[in-house]
Amino acid sequence: MLKIPVIRLFNIKYLMLFTLLCAIAYVGFAAKQKPILVTDKKLAQIEKKYGKKMVKRFHDWKKLVRNHQKKTEHQKLKLVNDFFNRQIRWLDDKKIWKQTDYWATPIETMLKQAGDCEDFTLAKYFTLLALGVPMDKLQITYVKALKYNQAHMILGYVKTKGAEPLVLDNINKKILKGSKRKDLKPVYSFNGEGMWLAGSKKTGKKVGSSSRIRLWIDLKKRMKKEAI
Repeated sequence: MLKIPVIRLFNIKYLMLFTLLCAIAYVGFAAKQKPILVTDKKLAQIEKKYGKKMVKRFHDWKKLVRNHQKKTEHQKLKLVNDFFNRQIRWLDDKKIWKQTDYWATPIETMLKQAGDCEDFTLAKYFTLLALGVPMDKLQITYVKALKYNQAHMILGYVKTKGAEPLVLDNINKKILKGSKRKDLKPVYSFNGEGMWLAGSKKTGKKVGSSSRIRLWIDLKKRMKKEAI
């Protein structure tokens, strides 16, 4: 049976209090800026440390982004979803990072060739941004995986405002409409522009800035260092 890591689901009152009280400054990419996933300097460092076999995976990742900029958004979703579901195996944070909860950068996930649901989702999110998919169409979403009675993270894609989201996931590897994923119950969503509590199938209530999330801030800081 597929194992899913236990992720603490925020109590709604705690979540709202957290977003209001946390005073850490936002560090990250501007909403319309494409992230640089891996620089040539970083590739040279990876090849020197890990060898040609490892660096080839990074070149494949870079080619994915470089060669498919003109594809349709739906084609980009499938390419990215398939790439990471094929490249990365699921493994708990405690086994990979010796921590209860750690959000790996896409480069860290590629180096480990393993990650939990958050790492799959974040790698897909930043790769799609690099492919030119607008940030406001992507939502990193915490859900409850009903079959396993555990928290889980997926990436949602909304073509137009109010449309039903498509779900990119590492449990069910097919991209399906949210209404087809009866096994998932949304809790809250966020991206580089904000955070929303789960509402109806089409909309949610915006409750604060995603920059207030400690793990998100830490992730963006490490990505910024990797890009140097």
